[in-house]
Amino acid sequence: QVQLVESGGGLVQAGGSLRVSCVVSGSIFRIGPMAWYRQAPGKQRELVAEISSSVTTTYADSVKGRFTISRDNAKNTVYLQMNNLKPDDTAVYYCNADVWTVIGFRRSYWGQGTQVTVSS
Repeated sequence: QVQLVESGGGLVQAGGSLRVSCVVSGSIFRIGPMAWYRQAPGKQRELVAEISSSVTTTYADSVKGRFTISRDNAKNTVYLQMNNLKPDDTAVYYCNADVWTVIGFRRSYWGQGTQVTVSS
């Protein structure tokens, strides 16, 4: 079994910063791409940022220059540093990871989400 647990969300004023983290645990053989998605009320879930196992990153246009995704493979952890936050960034942020388990399965796993609220 594999679990993803996010932390670090909260309430921040516009222009402020937050860092969210996601730890992957369980029967892990290897972790491939990791990503952050977000879903605002009434909207579809959207990709915010992705980082490959070779540390190649991609970002949604709306967050380029403000958000930075990184990973620590020794800790099975992915981070999202969010700077200059805007009210439009308010959403539940979900961690996603492609995981090969020790028994040979590859699957995409999701965390439970962490709320980020940006006040104007």
